[in-house]
Amino acid sequence: MSSVRPSEDAAARRRHRKLANAVKDALRELNSALSVFNRHVGGQVALKDVDYDCLELLNRFGPLTPGVLARRAGLHPATMTGVLDRLQRGGWVVRERDPAAVDRRAVLVRPLRARNAELYQHLAGMNASMDQLCAGYSDEELELITDFLRRTAAAGRDAANDLTDS
Repeated sequence: MSSVRPSEDAAARRRHRKLANAVKDALRELNSALSVFNRHVGGQVALKDVDYDCLELLNRFGPLTPGVLARRAGLHPATMTGVLDRLQRGGWVVRERDPAAVDRRAVLVRPLRARNAELYQHLAGMNASMDQLCAGYSDEELELITDFLRRTAAAGRDAANDLTDS
């Protein structure tokens, strides 16, 4: 027989639901704040939001083919062509022949790291703030936060894929 009374069980469920809702509210607030921040950073270096997003993907995962980049960014391949044209004109990326591809027309998009120094100047304040924030957490807490954020990102990708598939 359980030692938890039904009223305590219901109260625990209400508290958990309230905390879960607070997490979702905080994630929405974070999404908005980071969107505004990224828009400002992009504006400082003359990048449209979508261009900045694609450059971030290339800096993290590149070089990538235009098709892979389009899928990761959730963009139509025709849209990606315009994005890559702007990034290349701006000196952010180059298109190179893919030496591993059977099709000689296949290309890889490679970010030009030299141009990133300008971008990183605008990110320095946020990076310093994040370093200071993380300093207040234990290694175990940082591992938990990292796991939560990665799982949240995966849930966001899955939800975006579900919307694309419908």
